Amino acid sequence: MSSAVAAPARRSGLAFASLKHRDFRFYVSGATLSMMADNIEHVITYWVLWETFHSPMLAGFAVISHWAPFLLLSVYLGAMADRYDCRRIIQASQALFMLVSISWGVLFLSGQLQMWNAMLLLSLHGLAGAIWTPAEQLMLHDIVGRDHLPSAVRLNATGRQLGIVLGPAVGGALLLFAGPNLGIFLNALIYLPLSLSLLSVRATGHKEGAEARKVSLGTAWQALAEAGSNRAIMSMIAMAGMAAFLIGTYTPQMPEFAGDFGSSETGLIYSMLLLASGAGAVLGGLLLELTGFSRVAVKTALGCVALWGISTAGFAITGLYPLALLFLFLAGASQLAFNSMAQTIVQLQAPVEQRGRLVGAFSMAQLGLRTGSGVSVGVVGSAIGIHSALAFSAALTTLLALGMLAYVRGAAAPAAAVLADGGELLLDADKPCC
Repeated sequence: MSSAVAAPARRSGLAFASLKHRDFRFYVSGATLSMMADNIEHVITYWVLWETFHSPMLAGFAVISHWAPFLLLSVYLGAMADRYDCRRIIQASQALFMLVSISWGVLFLSGQLQMWNAMLLLSLHGLAGAIWTPAEQLMLHDIVGRDHLPSAVRLNATGRQLGIVLGPAVGGALLLFAGPNLGIFLNALIYLPLSLSLLSVRATGHKEGAEARKVSLGTAWQALAEAGSNRAIMSMIAMAGMAAFLIGTYTPQMPEFAGDFGSSETGLIYSMLLLASGAGAVLGGLLLELTGFSRVAVKTALGCVALWGISTAGFAITGLYPLALLFLFLAGASQLAFNSMAQTIVQLQAPVEQRGRLVGAFSMAQLGLRTGSGVSVGVVGSAIGIHSALAFSAALTTLLALGMLAYVRGAAAPAAAVLADGGELLLDADKPCC
């Protein structure tokens, strides 16, 4: 993309623009609680599973089962979101989350927990998350409209990160004061507010009269193939997938990173390292809203990926604990900025009748390919050391971002459109978003 992507960024005249919409306020509040419940469930169930089975294999399966549904089904689930009422799809996902939590509780109380039903429930939990994600993005678009979509996607992502940060704290408190049996039943109730709030939301996730094609795996993947000529969409999907595969998640390796700082307070250091990345995402998202920065551009998104890679590499190689916290904070902020901006670009560029499919493809890349980071960091790290493996993966992510920038520069100069809140949208001129 040529000179147009270098245009000066504008500051929106209205910070937190999406919060003007009543339905968005209801939705983002419920979604934040549901994401917190998702992570509370991880805390409680992973503790019980380890106490019951002491199985590293089951712990590894828990990670794979969480992300594999995104990898295998997101495009198809996006096609479903194109065709059906997204409110009902989201409510179905929340019902599945609640069913899984209640099933855990019944198995805990009865003492009948076995390996096979633990693996089944872990898989169903991952499926619930995959069902939720494409429908959620279409709902945001329908609730706030094109002009306030960047703010809505960013604040929703910030709320999700807040749920991820709060989940372990609340989950730990439930374990301590209520125990795993009662705690998992109480957690099931935290999924309810989102489903109840959708009863009063008017948006369905797609415009009235938009006719989506029949839902099938063939038509779902055909939409992705048809979008191949759109460099904005394909660059964001490809970059999200590469970053997810290389540095998507290295939380399982975080205890080893904490131990390498050589302190007797390894547990505290571990908690602070986890908190730093989440706090960076939450505070970074809020800062973007407070400053009113609303520019949506491929070049800016790729710059955020490059910063994400640089910050992650810095964390991997530093031996200074305070500097490690700073690098993780920056990595969390830049990761949220890229993911929310890339999500917005895909949605605004996608044809209306294919939006769900392409959002599903983005979810497949952004979330499903995180399973690959178990190889790029975990397996490779076992051979050359986790510090070297993560540093190499992060540096490669930065180089790929620069290469992707060269790719998109080959497109026609993008047209600049001014959003209603004063922000700026920079996308391919030959692929109008609306």
